[in-house]
This record gives sequence, structure tokens and C-alpha cells, in this order.
Amino acid sequence: KDRVPARSDQQITSIALEVLSKLSLQTNIRSAANSTMGDFLAEAEKAIPAEVHMISGCMDSQTSADVSNVASFSLPDPAGKAGGALTSSLLKVLYADHRKPDGDLSFQEVLMKVRGVLGGSYTQIPQLSSSRPMDINTPFEIVPDGCTGTKRALLIGINYVGQQGQLSGCHNDVLNMVEYLK
Repeated sequence: KDRVPARSDQQITSIALEVLSKLSLQTNIRSAANSTMGDFLAEAEKAIPAEVHMISGCMDSQTSADVSNVASFSLPDPAGKAGGALTSSLLKVLYADHRKPDGDLSFQEVLMKVRGVLGGSYTQIPQLSSSRPMDINTPFEIVPDGCTGTKRALLIGINYVGQQGQLSGCHNDVLNMVEYLK
């Protein structure tokens, strides 16, 4: 089996953008004379069959912060004291929306509220990326309406123990997300 080395959020985002860039270049070379956006999107869908929306902790030029005590975010905190600033902010926004279900938040509203929670204490600026063009006013959903069958989530928390830049809250973030998803 091939082993994939651990990557940081910045590296993963950079790799994904590089793949999309190469796909774009290949598509442009093959059909530069009569290319349309529809052609490009069809090629992108072949290369990346899943529709993926990602909120990352920061811009590629920044570093996501580790929080030594997530109590300041008023989370249920079943998993421990440390956590990531983005995960803690996102959960704070999602739990607040769950308690007040008068209307669904859009992707844009979730992103802006998360940025607002982080704004006073953190310099990182969370980003929204998508494998397809999307309307950012679409309701934010972990599981879209109409989905049937078994639902699964792959959650990965890497603390980089013993390495420069070691983190302490990634495993707790995974456990806190699991608790939210239940």
C-alpha cells in the first residue's frame, strides 16, 4: 500500500489548488480554440467527482491558531481543554444556529459569523473553497436535504507530536465534531 505523508492545512490547500490548476491548464491546452466554461466544469467533474465544500482555518499565507482552553467559546467540550480556533468558532456558530432554528444560515453567513468570533483575538482569516462553482447564499448543511443511506464522516486530527509546530487540540477537535454530528 502507498503511504501518504501527513500534510498541514496549508499544504493540503496548496496541493488541491495545484491539481485544479493543472486540470485547468490541461483543459485549456486541449480545447483552447472552442473552450467554454461548461466544458471546463465537465472536465473538472470528471477529475473530482465529489462536490466538496471546505472551510479552512486561514489563508495559505497564515497559520491556524491552537486554543489552549476552548471554554471561552462556550462549547459543550466533551473532549478536553485544547482545540483549534476555527473548529471552536465553527462549532460555536453551529450550536447557536441549532438552538435558534428560525432560518438556515447560508455558507456566507456561517463563514462571516466564524470570522466574527475569531476577529477580536485571532489574525487568521477562514476561507471557503469548493470543488464546483457555488452560490454562497445556499443554506449551510452538513448533510444536504434528500440524502439517504448510510452517512459517514472522515475526521482527521493531527497533533504533529514531537515535531516543530506541535499542536495539542486536533484530536479534541475531532471528538468535539463527532459530538456535534451525533
